[in-house]
Amino acid sequence: MVYNKETAITISEYLLQIKAVKLNAKEPFTWASGLKSPIYCDNRKTLSFPKIRTYIRQQFVNVINEEYGSFDVVAGVATGAIAHGVLVAQELGLPFVYVRSAEKKHCLENLIEGYYESGQSVVVIEDLISTGKSSLNAVEALRGAGLKVKGMVAIFSYNLDKAIENFKKAKCQLITLSDYDELIHQAVHNNYISEKDLKSLVKWREDPEKWGIK
Repeated sequence: MVYNKETAITISEYLLQIKAVKLNAKEPFTWASGLKSPIYCDNRKTLSFPKIRTYIRQQFVNVINEEYGSFDVVAGVATGAIAHGVLVAQELGLPFVYVRSAEKKHCLENLIEGYYESGQSVVVIEDLISTGKSSLNAVEALRGAGLKVKGMVAIFSYNLDKAIENFKKAKCQLITLSDYDELIHQAVHNNYISEKDLKSLVKWREDPEKWGIK
């Protein structure tokens, strides 16, 4: 679910302005999930632009206040959402923890870094949703530690059917500031992509699992 239309448009325009959106149909990107894609959205670049990161922080805060009310801890998913999560926690005056993609192999071997207590409620911050697998691994880690996950908020989602299905199965609400549909719409509007690019992106979105198979 996208937070609101105005925010989705603004985030999409910002991502295009800073060239965070990369297109390459000839040499597609390979995601961690193994999917091949002609598009990659690098949300980490937003951290280099104070105006943009401030806007993202405030929209996250608005979503959280409207949807989740009071809770105990903000959690960021490593590594892309750690910085954004810290900014949100600072604005809300709440503790912050982050979830690693895997346990450390030395010292305390933590999967969740930071102080928390079993039974506390948490909202999870993520930067990007593709299939949702790594994001939901973080949710399960938090739940496994006894934390009550109220939901997840993310900057951007590719709106893949697989991700929608995965979040539904995990019974975890997902709210994003923008998504694939709005990004592509703005890219066309701003002449960021060609007609050839658009056809490839539409075809990929229809069946991303088969798109990269020659």
